Amino acid sequence: MSHPGRGASIAHRARRVLRWLGIAAGSFALLSVVAVCLLRWVDPPTSAFMLRQRLIGQFSGASPPYVYHEWVDWQALPPSVALAAVAAEDQRFPRHNGFDLVEIRKAWQRHQRGARLRGASTISQQTAKNLFLWPGRDWPRKALEAWFTVLIEGLWPKQRILEVYLNIAQFSRDTFGVGAASWRYFDRPAIALEPDQAALMAAVLPNPELYRLDEQSERVRQRAAWIQRQMQKLGGRRYLNGL
Repeated sequence: MSHPGRGASIAHRARRVLRWLGIAAGSFALLSVVAVCLLRWVDPPTSAFMLRQRLIGQFSGASPPYVYHEWVDWQALPPSVALAAVAAEDQRFPRHNGFDLVEIRKAWQRHQRGARLRGASTISQQTAKNLFLWPGRDWPRKALEAWFTVLIEGLWPKQRILEVYLNIAQFSRDTFGVGAASWRYFDRPAIALEPDQAALMAAVLPNPELYRLDEQSERVRQRAAWIQRQMQKLGGRRYLNGL
């Protein structure tokens, strides 16, 4: 025998849960908009990836410092560093709105032919992931990455996106940003990096735990040479004028 009161109670609890979920989602959306808007002008002192590495270092018993990082303003970044990153990672960066639909379509077509599904992340997506999220390919992370990418593209100019990316990108297990990487691996400030050194730094970005700046493999050197050729094909420094 059914109990009308029990059904009404279940419906009431369901509405209450949905209401709280709506409040939580709205609060998250508002806070994320405020955070991204603020970071248009305020340089982030750290990132989610750096915090993760710091925790790993502390709990593994490693000796500090657990993270090497030094912020470098856009004016102190040589154009070759920015150009190398764009040439290596996202050549349509000045033109797309956060998602490279051409590369996404190519990746899907390769997957349909039997290849492993590979990512087609833009610099904007990588900035969102490194700044706010965690590594991995799970769908919740991908959904949040898309959300933060939309916010970053909508609230930041392209130059700011690239500036933040270059300052939080991971160049080795514990080295983040071109400022720290230039000192650790080339013994000079970022402003003094040569184009070939900028290309070497960009060459390790796909997988800094596999490709290393301190022990450069033939694969890294070949990729760096390819990046330098791409930098020339893009038109050199003029390519960045549209940012």
